[in-house]
Amino acid sequence: MTTTSGLQPTQTVRLEPSYVLPLAILIGSIPVALLNLWIGFVILAFSIFLLLQAATLRLEFTATDLDIYRGEKRIRRFPYREWENWRIFWPPVPILLYFKEVNSIHFVPVLFDPKTLQNCLEQRCPYR
Repeated sequence: MTTTSGLQPTQTVRLEPSYVLPLAILIGSIPVALLNLWIGFVILAFSIFLLLQAATLRLEFTATDLDIYRGEKRIRRFPYREWENWRIFWPPVPILLYFKEVNSIHFVPVLFDPKTLQNCLEQRCPYR
């Protein structure tokens, strides 16, 4: 397993967590709470949820699949052969990964190292 930038398509890569997005939302909830306590609380709760997800979930790129783990247990597998396209929204500050499989669409907050995520996606799932 590797997390370096010299990636090979056959290597398994486990992405490191990134807390940038949940912390930015948490900080943004403070001024919102000053304007409206309930909305600020909802945004704060969402940021805490994202912090917990970043701390517990891991994305792992294998030679054939994107796997999602909670701890050591794999909870989802997305075979690349079923992917039709993908996109990272707002590349200067990546916040959301969108990918479409043959039968479903997925939106995943970027709670992982965005540069390694982008490299793995470009290498293993080029646009078709």
